[in-house]
Amino acid sequence: MIAPDTWTSVAVVLLPFLAAAAGLLLTRRPWRATPPGAVDRHAYRRASLIAVLPTAISMLLAVWLFAYVRHYAPPSVTPSGGSAWNDQTCVIAGTLPFTFDTGGIPITVGLRVDTLAALLAVLVTVVALAVQIYSVGYMRDEPRYPSYSAFISLFTSAMLLVVYAGDLLVLYVGWEVMGLCSYLLIGHWWEDRANSRAAVKAFLVTRLGDVGFLFGLFTLGVAAGSFRVDEVITTAPYIPTPTLVAATMLILLGVAGKSAQAPLHTWLPDAMAGPTPISALIHAATMVAAGIFVVARLFPAFLLARPTLDLLAIVASLGMLGAALAALAQDDLKRVLAYSTISQLAYMAGGLAAGSDLTAIFHLVTHGAFKALLFLCAGAVIHTVGSNLMSDMGGLRRSMTITFPAMTIGLAALAGLPPTSGFFSKDAVLAAIEHSTGGHVLTDAAAWLLYGCALLTVAVTGAYATRLWLRTFFGPSRVHNVGLPEPEPGVAHVYDGREAPPSMLWPIAALAVPALLLGFAGADLLEWPSAVTSVLVALLGAGVVYAAWRADPAADPARVLGALRAPCEAAFHVDAVYHRLFVAPVLWLAGVVARADDTVVDGAVRGSGRLTLAASGALRRVQTGNAQLYLTGVLTGVLILVVAAVVLG
Repeated sequence: MIAPDTWTSVAVVLLPFLAAAAGLLLTRRPWRATPPGAVDRHAYRRASLIAVLPTAISMLLAVWLFAYVRHYAPPSVTPSGGSAWNDQTCVIAGTLPFTFDTGGIPITVGLRVDTLAALLAVLVTVVALAVQIYSVGYMRDEPRYPSYSAFISLFTSAMLLVVYAGDLLVLYVGWEVMGLCSYLLIGHWWEDRANSRAAVKAFLVTRLGDVGFLFGLFTLGVAAGSFRVDEVITTAPYIPTPTLVAATMLILLGVAGKSAQAPLHTWLPDAMAGPTPISALIHAATMVAAGIFVVARLFPAFLLARPTLDLLAIVASLGMLGAALAALAQDDLKRVLAYSTISQLAYMAGGLAAGSDLTAIFHLVTHGAFKALLFLCAGAVIHTVGSNLMSDMGGLRRSMTITFPAMTIGLAALAGLPPTSGFFSKDAVLAAIEHSTGGHVLTDAAAWLLYGCALLTVAVTGAYATRLWLRTFFGPSRVHNVGLPEPEPGVAHVYDGREAPPSMLWPIAALAVPALLLGFAGADLLEWPSAVTSVLVALLGAGVVYAAWRADPAADPARVLGALRAPCEAAFHVDAVYHRLFVAPVLWLAGVVARADDTVVDGAVRGSGRLTLAASGALRRVQTGNAQLYLTGVLTGVLILVVAAVVLG
């Protein structure tokens, strides 16, 4: 096999970046004016080519890198408590000719390509390419498609920089660019105030976590004496435990923001305001996966910080079960999948807390495949029906003959049913969590809490996956918008009884293959006693929902939650609590500052202006232009001076 070099990985990162620059600068012709709201077909075609071709080349190069690295350094299966990804020699590592002397610890612009980075890069580029191709049909007749596709390319480049970065601060650059792109893409339809607010919320919440993340990287780098990933991993055993715990907990704050884990998870459901392909991109392979990847990348340091792993286990326990219950009560199709993402990411975090980075990354990869498939299928449904709500769907299996079986595969993988990919990866994580109850990595209380919540989450996941499947594709049709005019931006079409266009169906068909078969690559990680238990629990949850649906196909099976349905639908009112504790006081303080600025600062400026005007008005009365009056005044003054001189001697 021909050996790639460092510049191959540079090309993987750089190609989407160049595509973003070209998409923003070269798609429109300034000498050809386009009326407001009209679609420039030439710009549309140029933008689609600029978006798709570089991403496809980047994907091919990423696959080449992975094949080479995988051939020479496959990940090793290690017992709980060891790192499967960082104990191996990096096959392709290089430092570009850019080193910045900071007067202290230098910053090196370098890339590090091992099996973990190569695998994640393939996931990122495959999903990004699928999203770009899918968007050609989904965003047809969208005037701002060129900027939209360019921001996707920039998003892809930023995530690839995070994956390949050999220096922690270079990683942080990609980390922050992703945050900017998420803001721009979630708020793509900014004319709708809800969309712009969702974008601002995502930006602010993730920035809050990034403050801790940056301090954590600085703490870890200073303690290690270097920001290079290799050196940080090598010196981690020699860093004092309190420093290591502080650094990893601060990094965990950034991970909670990016990967939407409690308590910074509230931005992700609202991010569904963006176009559905963006939801697939964010939820499957880029932004939310970045936090899990960073923990896996620095896993040797986390293994030495046991309190951090205990905290991660508690956060994962609350997140996986709480988000799964919230998903079971949602009516919005995309919000179901959003809460599902939070739950599944918490599942991966649970695997990391249990000391198994191998199973966590395995589930991250399979989740990227089947969750991207689910979002693209959801986009096809919404594109056809013209509504996000499952209460407006039903009976679609007859008309959506390609989307229906593809989404069935995705939901089976989400529920962890054999032989889909989710069956192998989810049960591998569950087995790792079960082994953690032996007290090797976690304290007993944290381990048992994690294991109990993981089993309950399996049942609830089977329940909400079955509910989504039944409410969308079975039962009586509830589509009421046949023949209505086109809806507002955000939904491309209304129901016409047909499938989505081919440019949307090809990515769906392509992603259905790894969603179904990818799990066999990790079949050796499966432990059958745990797997059988997991499948039975998932079928129990699915069976309860199916029984409720059979009793009344027109009613929502979420009624099985009983009194819990209202708090689950409101996601346990966490947003409302945050609004009262943080948002309302900040808005009140902002109002006080605004009033103080208006009355004190601006008042002083306006007052000085009024004083100047008053003084000038008084002076103007004296300056009349009458020469006789001026002469009389001068003589009067002279007379007063003479009299004063005589009187005063």
